[in-house]
Amino acid sequence: MTLLAIDTSSPRGSVALLRDGALLLDESFVADRSHSTTLFTVLERVRELADTIDTIAVGLGPGSFAGIRIAISAAIGFQVALGCRLVGVPSDAALDTGVARFCAVGDARREAFYFTRVEEGHCLNGPRLVTADVLRALDAQFAELPFYTTVPLPALPRAVVAVPCARRIAELAASGTSIVAEDALEPLYLREVHITWPKGALREADRERR
Repeated sequence: MTLLAIDTSSPRGSVALLRDGALLLDESFVADRSHSTTLFTVLERVRELADTIDTIAVGLGPGSFAGIRIAISAAIGFQVALGCRLVGVPSDAALDTGVARFCAVGDARREAFYFTRVEEGHCLNGPRLVTADVLRALDAQFAELPFYTTVPLPALPRAVVAVPCARRIAELAASGTSIVAEDALEPLYLREVHITWPKGALREADRERR
């Protein structure tokens, strides 16, 4: 079986390609706002290494909404061309930490944070939104566990920076661990989508409601 894994949920993207458990490609890249440019350059090398791909595993976040959508779009393109199976894995479950048990946290904006407790690739608690007070309580509750974040988190200084790893996503998908979606992939939404309307569009919507 040939398995491709993609994660672009954090400022560092990564791609991994496994064939029958053997690692053929494992690349990471600093992407920030240019995920699509760098990602598709790496995916060109994937196509040189693999004529067929059976499964594509995508890190669904939490993280960069735009980055995750780019990874999902790339996976759908491969699915259309090659008939691949698509699966989604929480990116928090695949942080490159080197330890089996840890907590993942991050800034979810609007005075909220996300929290996930991970053990052996399984998300035992979360991903879920928490307040600053709850985050501090969880820090005390799981004081024996290391905390990780994809970018520095002033609200929790002890959290160490670690990013999702496509190789780890591939391993989880190959073993059927932490798969939360198949074929119809969407970023992991931790709150209702917030839409900011242009002023003109908002006035037009108000007129239509009347």
